[in-house]
Amino acid sequence: MSLSTPASLRFRPLGIDTSAEYVVYMHAGCHICRAEGFAAQTRVAVSANERTVIATLNIVRGDLLGIDEASLSVSAQCALGVRTGVMLQFSHVPVLASASHVRSKVFGQTLDRAALQAIVDDAVSGRLSDLHLAAFVTACAGERLTLDETVDLTEAMVTAGLRLDWQRHPVVDKHCVGGLPGNRTTPIVVAIVTACGLVMPKTSSRAITSPAGTADMMEVLAPVDLDADAIRRVVDQTGGCIVWGGGMQLSPADDVLIRIERPLDLDSDGQLVASILSKKLSAGSERVLIDLPVGPTAKVRDAVAAERLTNRLIAVGARLGLRVQVRQSDGRQPVGRGIGPGLEARDVLQVLNNDPQAPQDLVERALALAGDVLELGDAVAPGGGLVLARDTLESGLAWKQFQAICAAQGGLRAVPQAPLCHLVDAPRAGVVGAIDNRVLARIAKLAGAPQSKAAGVDLLVKLAEPVERQQPLYAIHAEAPGELHYALSYALAHPEVIQLEN
Repeated sequence: MSLSTPASLRFRPLGIDTSAEYVVYMHAGCHICRAEGFAAQTRVAVSANERTVIATLNIVRGDLLGIDEASLSVSAQCALGVRTGVMLQFSHVPVLASASHVRSKVFGQTLDRAALQAIVDDAVSGRLSDLHLAAFVTACAGERLTLDETVDLTEAMVTAGLRLDWQRHPVVDKHCVGGLPGNRTTPIVVAIVTACGLVMPKTSSRAITSPAGTADMMEVLAPVDLDADAIRRVVDQTGGCIVWGGGMQLSPADDVLIRIERPLDLDSDGQLVASILSKKLSAGSERVLIDLPVGPTAKVRDAVAAERLTNRLIAVGARLGLRVQVRQSDGRQPVGRGIGPGLEARDVLQVLNNDPQAPQDLVERALALAGDVLELGDAVAPGGGLVLARDTLESGLAWKQFQAICAAQGGLRAVPQAPLCHLVDAPRAGVVGAIDNRVLARIAKLAGAPQSKAAGVDLLVKLAEPVERQQPLYAIHAEAPGELHYALSYALAHPEVIQLEN
């Protein structure tokens, strides 16, 4: 048999979830496998309903599938829109030039714009397997992307998706590089900046490895899964928005590469810059402030790494017509008290309402960033941003603006509270000498965040604060006893999360 004309098998759903990876399942004895010599991991084109995806073949032995049947991963089934009994057509995948480019990068060669565009396009379309993409991500790690490659990769990622265009200028934005739990300044900054007349359509991500992304936190307070038309309506009404960017095909290659980077725990400067700036360019931003926390347990660990990343962000932005400003900030400890969507939303509302109980570190960090954005957007003369930001917050104008944005996005919601809470006390008296951001984030995730919106950690102490023996250091919030048990067990096994000095 030849697959020059497509061969067919009947679809039978098995409900296998492989995340975003497209996988096809065939019986080892089916006529297609026998005739073509297909083996596990072969890349196969699968067609139905006038749609085609490229999937990785897994071979089934036993009676899970008949020899005349095939199945698909849930993601591939959804992409093709097929139901039980539909005939699936199979054909060979043509040789991909992008796969050759990936191999070139593995061997240390520099890629030009055309090669990077081919890789990005085939990554977005699903023609490259996760194995190819893992090889590409690994080959780019360790600072092996040149400045030219970073510029070309950023442009390629923008070209592969939707690009928003706003009729008002300048369009400002901010982004935090990450690695700092509780650093939820975006809603406060957007409320202040747009209350002062600037345009700030903020598209944010959900959690990748953290207990909450900005979109997860904002979803506690208002809908964030808006399409491009809805976002334009919200921005026309209020000057800004705080929405999830993952559903609009803004730099979709970024989402693909992040999915690969996550289990590999790889995040090179070049790919990080391309990730950040491709999203900003796709969202129509013209001037961007980058918050770069620096600390021993933050994403960026030291001043040398921070300076290197700062220089690349500014240089790549300038090459692509994007004005980038970077504020390096203290990344030694979490910001605010809450770590987890609901707890961080509570902190944000306290700040916007000028609540005396609001965490002052979150207040001051948000005001500093808002002041920088106001100056970057020419809403105030240099040096006047912080004063204007503080006046806008303390007058209540920022709170009114935030309410208007929430109403335009679908309505302001109440913050949920977890039914379970456990305090972790200090084993002895001392002074807080260090806080491990990564361990705290892990505890919050084990407690259920971000899937359980009310779950997470409340940090009750800060660096340099004196504590007494048995004084509460932090509280674990959970919605289920099992999650509280796992989070508490991990916490007790890692007492170094909050180090006490004499």
